[in-house]
Amino acid sequence: MRSATVADIAAVLEFWRTAAEGAHRPPDSAQALEALLERDPEALLLAVDDSALIGTVIAGWDGWRCHIYRLAVAPERRRQGIGRLLVKAAEERFHRLGGIRVDAMVLDDNAGAHPAWRACGYERQAEWSRWVKPLQ
Repeated sequence: MRSATVADIAAVLEFWRTAAEGAHRPPDSAQALEALLERDPEALLLAVDDSALIGTVIAGWDGWRCHIYRLAVAPERRRQGIGRLLVKAAEERFHRLGGIRVDAMVLDDNAGAHPAWRACGYERQAEWSRWVKPLQ
């Protein structure tokens, strides 16, 4: 487990094309990841095995709330505890920063991910809806 660097951006973007859900949002870009790493160099965590990228999570901290985004595990490595380790690493980061509550962005129709989140102790919060507005 390690934090990503600018040198990892191309590999992360390629990894997300096969390992992450993304049909309901704009595509990720190198510029967006560069901005993330410039603002918060420890936010993007990578799980690596023999130099192969096998998982990612963005552990976003805005100084007030803790947010988990882009939890993704290589399809051939799922159900091996990698996602749980990534979530644990994100939570440990939040503890160090003083966070007291974390939320995770999980697609409603990503039913395969819901049991994994429940196994990590997360509950769906039905009374909230996410409202979005593209800025570009």
